[in-house]
Amino acid sequence: MRAGASMTSAARSWKPYPAYKDSGVEWLGKVPEGWKVQKLKHVVKVNLSNVDKKSNEGETTVKLCNYVDVYYNDYITPDLDFMEATASPDQIDKFTLRGGDVIITKDSESWEDIAVPAYVPANLNGVICGYHLAHIRPNNLDIDGEYLFWSFCAPRLNHQFRVEAHGITRFGIGKYSIDNSLLLVPSINDQKYIARFLDDRTRKIDSLIEKKQKLIELLKEERAAVINQAVTKGLDPRAPMRDSGVEWLGEVQEKWEVKKLKHIAEIVLGKMLTNDDKGGYFYKPYLRAQNISWQKVNTEDIKQMWFSEKELEQYRVKLNDLLVSEGGEVGRTAIWNNVIKECYIQNSVHKVTMLNGNNPYYFLYLFFLYGQMGYFDSIVSKVSIAHLTREKLKEVFCPVPSITEQNQIVQYIEYEHAKIDRAASTIEKEIELLQEYRTALISEAVTGKIDVREEVV
Repeated sequence: MRAGASMTSAARSWKPYPAYKDSGVEWLGKVPEGWKVQKLKHVVKVNLSNVDKKSNEGETTVKLCNYVDVYYNDYITPDLDFMEATASPDQIDKFTLRGGDVIITKDSESWEDIAVPAYVPANLNGVICGYHLAHIRPNNLDIDGEYLFWSFCAPRLNHQFRVEAHGITRFGIGKYSIDNSLLLVPSINDQKYIARFLDDRTRKIDSLIEKKQKLIELLKEERAAVINQAVTKGLDPRAPMRDSGVEWLGEVQEKWEVKKLKHIAEIVLGKMLTNDDKGGYFYKPYLRAQNISWQKVNTEDIKQMWFSEKELEQYRVKLNDLLVSEGGEVGRTAIWNNVIKECYIQNSVHKVTMLNGNNPYYFLYLFFLYGQMGYFDSIVSKVSIAHLTREKLKEVFCPVPSITEQNQIVQYIEYEHAKIDRAASTIEKEIELLQEYRTALISEAVTGKIDVREEVV
């Protein structure tokens, strides 16, 4: 958080421009003297691409810069993995990418993803702007393409495109709306200063964010390592060990037993989907494999089907039952915490009820380890769709400490995970502050709220 705070402090120390004037546009407010407010069509040429990803006989093979290339990259460079397509001579002439071009997304499933920009620093011969994108090229030497890119990144200026987007399930913006959007135009030298400043500062911020994201990945690895050590080796590093007799499991504590899951738990595979009431049935919510995430259940999209009275008892999930995915990512395991009052399972989910006082949370962590190791994947047939059948799940070997030690291991893991999660949460907040700072910095620079000309070396 100190990094984010220090950068914010630096931003407050930057001076404004010497003089301001009313822009004449309410949402832009005051702008520096000498800056112009112009419609985009007066300073750039906008073309909506019609080059799709198909290959047509008789056309020239080209590389296609498509939606995802723009959405996920600030800069369009030769090292990107462009897909191949074909284009007509007219399309090649109109949409080949040149240095200084800006590309924005013009269609999306969300209005928030309209006008996401990318900048083309240098000519890309043979690379064409693809479908769902708008190709924007400065039409004179008074507009710097990189400054234009940063302007599109500023929320205040970008929002004018979003509000013009139309649609219900898919949104799009037309050429008229892009042409008639407003752009702040300082002198060409000031544009270059602003672009260089933002390129330098955002790279530094992005580098810092990347380092913090790597720290979070290391914390995730540490979280998994805590589980690995505790559920296979226990908490006493001096405890004598023995061969588990299971090749992939290796050594376990000498006093621990190794048992098949069928000897310590009751395993029930869920009910096949039933769409009809066969008489006297009950319409109840049920869980599918899609509802099972590692260690927790997602109840946002719960379906319902018909159950007989007998099936209500058989397939109902109860507090602390383990729920194991039978398909998809096989073996993915969560624990039921009565998130909703009453729920059942479909036949893509196993219900595992631990017996004889065994701690379900110990086995939740054990199964997480098995998933990380790829063990569940290794025991299912992948000729078609992978399925972890009840027969295979019953035969899974588990190291079984005493009940007392299971409880101690669970307490230790939860304690260590709480510390790790607090550290990760702090870093995530720092990343969020840095991202907010990055956005604010761009907006302040391209709207003239701060004068960055002396900041550029």
